[in-house]
Amino acid sequence: MHYQTESWGSYIPAARPVGVVGDPVERIERMAAESAVVIFSVSTCCMCHAVKSLFCGMGVNPTVHELDHDPRGKDLERALARLSGAPPSAAVPVVFIGGKLVGAMDRVMASHINGTLVPLLKEAGALWL
Repeated sequence: MHYQTESWGSYIPAARPVGVVGDPVERIERMAAESAVVIFSVSTCCMCHAVKSLFCGMGVNPTVHELDHDPRGKDLERALARLSGAPPSAAVPVVFIGGKLVGAMDRVMASHINGTLVPLLKEAGALWL
């Protein structure tokens, strides 16, 4: 299991993929369905850091896939850009809650501000209070 030594609170690091092949979009869908909250990230991205901090600060333990640690990360990043409608240079972070695409940082923050993020997290089983 891949474990990142820097602390994000208590996020659940994703296992390193071993010999995974196939369509990147199908792989993203599988990865997004494996946990209540899944974040696709790049370890050096400040927006990725901010979204991970937001969820950890709320008491959510997201599964984080650091694409720069994945041998097929660039393929996944391009597929995420297509799914989210973002330009390839701004493909991450991308958040899935309950297996459904929420979007990038702007949509996550908008949901947080307008009060719809917590109900989504509760519905997905990521928050109990």
